[in-house]
Amino acid sequence: MQFQVPIQIEHPDTQINYRDKILLIGSCFTEHIGNTLEELKFSLLQNPNGILFDPISVCKSLVSYIENKQYSESDLFHLNEVWHSWQHHSRFSNTDKKQCLHKINTSQTKAHEFLKAADWVIITFGSSFSYRLKKFEESSKIHSSEELKEVANCHRAPAQWFQKHLLEIDEIISALEECFKKLLQFNKKLKFIFTLSPVRHIRDGVIENNRSKARLIESVHHLVNKYEQAYYFPAYELVIDVLRDYRFYDADLVHPNYMATEFVLEKFSETCLDEEARILMDKIKQIVIARKHKALQPKTKAHRSFLEAHYAKAKALQNQFPFLNLSEELFYFSQHS
Repeated sequence: MQFQVPIQIEHPDTQINYRDKILLIGSCFTEHIGNTLEELKFSLLQNPNGILFDPISVCKSLVSYIENKQYSESDLFHLNEVWHSWQHHSRFSNTDKKQCLHKINTSQTKAHEFLKAADWVIITFGSSFSYRLKKFEESSKIHSSEELKEVANCHRAPAQWFQKHLLEIDEIISALEECFKKLLQFNKKLKFIFTLSPVRHIRDGVIENNRSKARLIESVHHLVNKYEQAYYFPAYELVIDVLRDYRFYDADLVHPNYMATEFVLEKFSETCLDEEARILMDKIKQIVIARKHKALQPKTKAHRSFLEAHYAKAKALQNQFPFLNLSEELFYFSQHS
């Protein structure tokens, strides 16, 4: 008997290898992919603005990296004793204005330099809903030159400050095409992988969430069908249509759980990584797992032998593939003397 809908995932014309540089941007599901690739020693940079959900925020951020936009104090606002940027996740927020600004601009410069040399941009959209700032409070020092300022993060400001807007397909396509062309002008070797987050934005409503996802799917496929540099990986469909069961979600019934995420990552590896990368990834995974090993008796001869053996494996791998960065593991295993 067959208990899953079969899905045929076509490989992209070019697959990712370990020599490639990868910029990842978008929703929290982006970071599931990014954290796994980073742990396995791929060269990457993820979410220089922090987590972003809607296409307009993602496109604006990517263009800001191209331009190496540097933010000023006037771009920040003060709320609940903390300084924030409307275009950045709260991980950049700080009680000190200068520290907040320094962290933002350092990330901007790093993203600009990384994007110059990048081979891949992996973009994960979460929602078609965009939030626009419409209320300005003099007491909170919140200003804008625009009547309705699109924001990437609401920072728990009062809901009445914002206008919630479900982006039209034409709006999304227009933003994507403009951003796509600017990226290719900036770095002509870039290739793109688009995914949709399988996280269900139930707070928008079940029907509204499905409308939101449908608009993203249509818009992304328009781009993928038009440009040979763009590829769609069906992370959303793998969870929603293939796994298709609440046992693959966390207790909130919204976020895919560990099993679901691992299933998607397994399919991503099979589809988007080349054969050399998959073989090398398995070898690195063994070293990474050994690095996490917690010895109950670290002063024993057995543990020293364990460290020596894995130091030799890591060193041989580093020598064979000098583009890998195994410095952390080599340092840890070198403590055998």
